[in-house]
Amino acid sequence: MPVKIRLSRQGRKKRPFYHIVVADSRAPRDGRYIDRIGSYNPLTNPATIELNFDRALDWLQKGAQPTDTCRAILSYKGVMLKKHLFEGVKKGALTPEQAEAKFQDWVSQKEAKIKAKIDSLAKGESDAQMKRIEVESKIREARAQKIAKKQAEMAAKEADAQAKATPEETETA
Repeated sequence: MPVKIRLSRQGRKKRPFYHIVVADSRAPRDGRYIDRIGSYNPLTNPATIELNFDRALDWLQKGAQPTDTCRAILSYKGVMLKKHLFEGVKKGALTPEQAEAKFQDWVSQKEAKIKAKIDSLAKGESDAQMKRIEVESKIREARAQKIAKKQAEMAAKEADAQAKATPEETETA
Protein backbone atom coordinates (compact mmCIF):
# COMPACT_ATOMS: atom_id res chain seq x y z
CA MET A 1 0.00 0.00 0.00
CA PRO A 2 1.79 3.18 -1.18
CA VAL A 3 1.44 5.88 1.49
CA LYS A 4 1.61 9.60 0.76
CA ILE A 5 1.89 12.69 2.92
CA ARG A 6 -0.36 15.25 1.28
CA LEU A 7 -2.75 18.14 1.80
CA SER A 8 -6.47 17.71 2.34
CA ARG A 9 -8.42 20.87 1.49
CA GLN A 10 -10.84 22.35 4.00
CA GLY A 11 -12.45 25.78 4.32
CA ARG A 12 -14.96 27.58 2.19
CA LYS A 13 -14.77 28.87 -1.35
CA LYS A 14 -11.68 31.05 -1.96
CA ARG A 15 -10.66 30.69 1.71
CA PRO A 16 -8.57 27.49 1.73
CA PHE A 17 -7.31 25.76 4.81
CA TYR A 18 -5.45 22.48 4.59
CA HIS A 19 -4.89 19.49 6.83
CA ILE A 20 -1.58 17.68 6.38
CA VAL A 21 -2.51 14.01 6.27
CA VAL A 22 -0.96 10.62 5.69
CA ALA A 23 -3.17 8.70 3.26
CA ASP A 24 -3.22 5.80 0.88
CA SER A 25 -2.29 7.20 -2.54
CA ARG A 26 -5.44 5.66 -4.05
CA ALA A 27 -7.79 7.50 -1.63
CA PRO A 28 -9.48 10.71 -2.83
CA ARG A 29 -7.87 14.05 -1.99
CA ASP A 30 -10.35 15.03 0.73
CA GLY A 31 -11.36 11.47 1.53
CA ARG A 32 -10.18 8.82 3.93
CA TYR A 33 -6.77 9.19 5.54
CA ILE A 34 -4.63 7.20 7.94
CA ASP A 35 -3.26 9.95 10.19
CA ARG A 36 -3.61 13.73 10.45
CA ILE A 37 -0.21 15.21 11.32
CA GLY A 38 -0.80 18.94 11.00
CA SER A 39 -2.47 21.90 9.35
CA TYR A 40 -1.48 24.63 6.89
CA ASN A 41 -3.12 28.04 6.44
CA PRO A 42 -1.75 29.87 3.38
CA LEU A 43 -3.87 32.99 3.93
CA THR A 44 -1.80 34.39 6.79
CA ASN A 45 1.48 36.17 6.19
CA PRO A 46 3.76 34.29 6.81
CA ALA A 47 1.73 31.11 6.30
CA THR A 48 0.69 29.33 9.49
CA ILE A 49 1.98 25.77 9.72
CA GLU A 50 1.20 23.53 12.66
CA LEU A 51 2.93 20.18 12.42
CA ASN A 52 3.39 17.20 14.72
CA PHE A 53 7.12 16.96 14.05
CA ASP A 54 7.66 13.51 15.55
CA ARG A 55 4.72 11.89 13.72
CA ALA A 56 5.82 13.42 10.39
CA LEU A 57 9.39 12.19 10.90
CA ASP A 58 8.11 8.75 11.89
CA TRP A 59 6.00 8.46 8.73
CA LEU A 60 8.91 9.59 6.53
CA GLN A 61 11.17 6.98 8.09
CA LYS A 62 8.50 4.34 7.45
CA GLY A 63 8.62 5.22 3.75
CA ALA A 64 5.74 7.66 3.22
CA GLN A 65 6.33 9.85 0.16
CA PRO A 66 5.40 13.55 0.49
CA THR A 67 3.85 15.45 -2.41
CA ASP A 68 5.77 18.45 -3.73
CA THR A 69 3.88 20.96 -1.59
CA CYS A 70 4.14 18.80 1.51
CA ARG A 71 7.85 18.29 0.86
CA ALA A 72 8.26 22.08 0.83
CA ILE A 73 6.29 22.40 4.08
CA LEU A 74 8.28 19.61 5.73
CA SER A 75 11.54 21.20 4.57
CA TYR A 76 10.41 24.57 5.94
CA LYS A 77 9.77 23.00 9.34
CA GLY A 78 13.02 20.98 9.29
CA VAL A 79 11.57 17.46 9.14
CA MET A 80 13.41 16.63 5.91
CA LEU A 81 16.71 17.87 7.38
CA LYS A 82 16.24 15.80 10.52
CA LYS A 83 15.51 12.72 8.37
CA HIS A 84 18.64 13.42 6.33
CA LEU A 85 20.74 13.78 9.48
CA PHE A 86 19.34 10.53 10.91
CA GLU A 87 20.33 8.73 7.71
CA GLY A 88 23.84 10.16 8.13
CA VAL A 89 23.93 8.79 11.67
CA LYS A 90 22.80 5.35 10.44
CA LYS A 91 25.60 5.34 7.84
CA GLY A 92 28.16 6.40 10.44
CA ALA A 93 28.99 9.77 8.87
CA LEU A 94 27.83 11.66 11.98
CA THR A 95 27.40 10.99 15.64
CA PRO A 96 23.93 11.58 17.12
CA GLU A 97 25.31 14.55 19.09
CA GLN A 98 26.73 16.18 15.94
CA ALA A 99 23.45 15.63 14.11
CA GLU A 100 21.46 17.18 16.95
CA ALA A 101 23.86 20.15 17.16
CA LYS A 102 23.53 20.79 13.40
CA PHE A 103 19.76 20.55 13.62
CA GLN A 104 19.54 22.95 16.59
CA ASP A 105 21.81 25.44 14.79
CA TRP A 106 19.56 25.27 11.73
CA VAL A 107 16.42 25.73 13.87
CA SER A 108 17.82 28.84 15.56
CA GLN A 109 18.75 30.38 12.19
CA LYS A 110 15.32 29.56 10.77
CA GLU A 111 13.52 31.12 13.75
CA ALA A 112 15.64 34.26 13.35
CA LYS A 113 14.65 34.50 9.67
CA ILE A 114 10.97 34.08 10.47
CA LYS A 115 11.12 36.67 13.24
CA ALA A 116 12.92 39.10 10.91
CA LYS A 117 10.19 38.67 8.30
CA ILE A 118 7.42 39.23 10.84
CA ASP A 119 9.22 42.32 12.16
CA SER A 120 9.72 43.73 8.65
CA LEU A 121 6.05 43.16 7.83
CA ALA A 122 4.97 44.91 11.03
CA LYS A 123 7.39 47.79 10.38
CA GLY A 124 6.19 48.13 6.80
CA GLU A 125 2.60 48.19 7.99
CA SER A 126 3.31 50.86 10.60
CA ASP A 127 5.26 52.93 8.06
CA ALA A 128 2.36 52.73 5.61
CA GLN A 129 -0.06 53.79 8.33
CA MET A 130 2.15 56.78 9.24
CA LYS A 131 2.28 57.84 5.57
CA ARG A 132 -1.52 57.60 5.32
CA ILE A 133 -1.90 59.72 8.46
CA GLU A 134 0.56 62.28 7.08
CA VAL A 135 -1.27 62.51 3.75
CA GLU A 136 -4.63 62.80 5.51
CA SER A 137 -3.34 65.60 7.76
CA LYS A 138 -2.08 67.54 4.71
CA ILE A 139 -5.48 67.17 3.05
CA ARG A 140 -7.21 68.27 6.28
CA GLU A 141 -4.96 71.36 6.49
CA ALA A 142 -5.65 72.25 2.85
CA ARG A 143 -9.41 71.96 3.46
CA ALA A 144 -9.14 74.08 6.59
CA GLN A 145 -7.27 76.77 4.63
CA LYS A 146 -9.95 76.72 1.89
CA ILE A 147 -12.70 77.07 4.48
CA ALA A 148 -10.85 79.90 6.23
CA LYS A 149 -10.37 81.67 2.88
CA LYS A 150 -14.08 81.32 2.02
CA GLN A 151 -15.09 82.61 5.45
CA ALA A 152 -12.74 85.58 5.05
CA GLU A 153 -14.27 86.37 1.63
CA MET A 154 -17.77 86.07 3.07
CA ALA A 155 -16.83 88.37 5.96
CA ALA A 156 -15.33 90.90 3.50
CA LYS A 157 -18.48 90.83 1.35
CA GLU A 158 -20.65 91.28 4.43
CA ALA A 159 -18.51 94.21 5.61
CA ASP A 160 -18.77 95.83 2.14
CA ALA A 161 -22.53 95.30 2.18
CA GLN A 162 -22.77 96.95 5.61
CA ALA A 163 -20.54 99.83 4.50
CA LYS A 164 -22.76 100.45 1.48
CA ALA A 165 -25.90 100.12 3.57
CA THR A 166 -24.72 102.55 6.26
CA PRO A 167 -24.35 105.66 3.99
CA GLU A 168 -27.80 105.08 2.50
CA GLU A 169 -29.36 104.86 5.94
CA THR A 170 -27.77 108.18 6.95
CA GLU A 171 -29.12 109.96 3.85
CA THR A 172 -32.70 108.72 4.34
CA ALA A 173 -32.79 109.61 7.99
